[in-house]
Amino acid sequence: MSALRMSELRTCRMVTLGCKVNQYETQLVREALQQHGYREVRDDEPADLCVVNTCTVTNRGDSESRKIIRQLARQNPGTKTIVMGCYATRDHRAVSELPGVIEVVTDKRELPDVLGRFGVVDMPHRISEFEGHHRAFVKIQDGCILKCSYCIIPTVRPGLRSRRPAEIEEEIRGLVDSGYREIVISGIHVGHYGIDSHRLAPGDRPERLWQLLRRLDRIPGHWRMRLSSIESAELSDDFISAAADCEHLCPHFHPALQSGSDTVLTRMRRRYRIDRFLDRLHQIRDRLGHDPAFSTDIIVGFPGETEAEFAETLRTCRNAGFMKIHVFPFSRRDGTVAATMPDQLPPQVIQQRVGELSRLERDLALEYYRRRLTYEGDSGETLEVFVERMSDSRPGFVRGSDRRYIPMEVPGAVQDAGQFVTCRPVTADRDGIVAVRELAVLPLQPSTDSKAITWVS
Repeated sequence: MSALRMSELRTCRMVTLGCKVNQYETQLVREALQQHGYREVRDDEPADLCVVNTCTVTNRGDSESRKIIRQLARQNPGTKTIVMGCYATRDHRAVSELPGVIEVVTDKRELPDVLGRFGVVDMPHRISEFEGHHRAFVKIQDGCILKCSYCIIPTVRPGLRSRRPAEIEEEIRGLVDSGYREIVISGIHVGHYGIDSHRLAPGDRPERLWQLLRRLDRIPGHWRMRLSSIESAELSDDFISAAADCEHLCPHFHPALQSGSDTVLTRMRRRYRIDRFLDRLHQIRDRLGHDPAFSTDIIVGFPGETEAEFAETLRTCRNAGFMKIHVFPFSRRDGTVAATMPDQLPPQVIQQRVGELSRLERDLALEYYRRRLTYEGDSGETLEVFVERMSDSRPGFVRGSDRRYIPMEVPGAVQDAGQFVTCRPVTADRDGIVAVRELAVLPLQPSTDSKAITWVS
């Protein structure tokens, strides 16, 4: 395709499906286009160029990606669509045949060449903002080398590539200086950050994750960093010590359990067993104190999962005391070992178990919220909530989360979004904790919003 003049393309639309890494990579493309004369359109406005960042973790991700690409072609007649992401990598031919698609990026390293055909002379190496979000995601590494039997990701994001620690630090310093108060440390396999350092020159070698966290913790300012996820096998003594020492790191961790049954974990080709998993959680609780929060992922209905094995998962979740469980019905992915395993479970059995685990998840969440409510109330301590938006159910309240990622609602106004507010917890239900404002925070300018309320401590 011949190069296109800048005058031919002035507007763009960005659509992202999937994980935090995808959202970060979309932001890099957005900034590259904006720096070269593109304007991102409003929802009701057609775009000359569309960029779709796809997901392929589940069959639903594939179908949603196709659906959105077709919608963009209908809503933006004559648009030119670039498709990137994991689904584009996995099924290049099918994506290329969708309406409006003129470029399919199967490797992120091809992006500079692809965007160069649309007037982008150079790609930024880091982001300066995070469009549409009050918290910013920062990608520290890419790729996965594990061979879990159900997962397609090592096929579409093979190998390991860790970013240089100085580059990550500079990026986060810039975001904090720009006013971002929460930074989420993200990657495809965060715990493997730095293990590919042998490929680089000594001066460029990444640190290990726990060393990176200590480096980032030295960045000054009123901000906090949250770790998106980490495997329990990587919750080493060094990591736990760093987590306990880091002032800015939130006491919320997301080790993906996937199943609470050792026999299912064996079929999944996971690297741990339940006793070891629970022991690591106990060590973190013991070292950090103050009841840190744990969330996790569970795949329900893995091939051959018996009633007894599912019961083991329920029991393990209770023993772990998870605050949040992301429940996923097993999705059969062609190209994985699990797709060809015998004893595939009927959909109705999977859905019944999804419902049962989801009910347990709500009970565990309420138990954790009430425990924190009791602790904070007895100690007289206050909570610092990072505000994201207005509450959907309580007029005059804003919604956000505390350091443990507990959903919080507190009196406030639209001006509080993206800021910390100090409050005291009052009540808890399955949706989180409701609190009262501890300190008054006045808007910088007189507000015309009918929901704006001044609160006196």
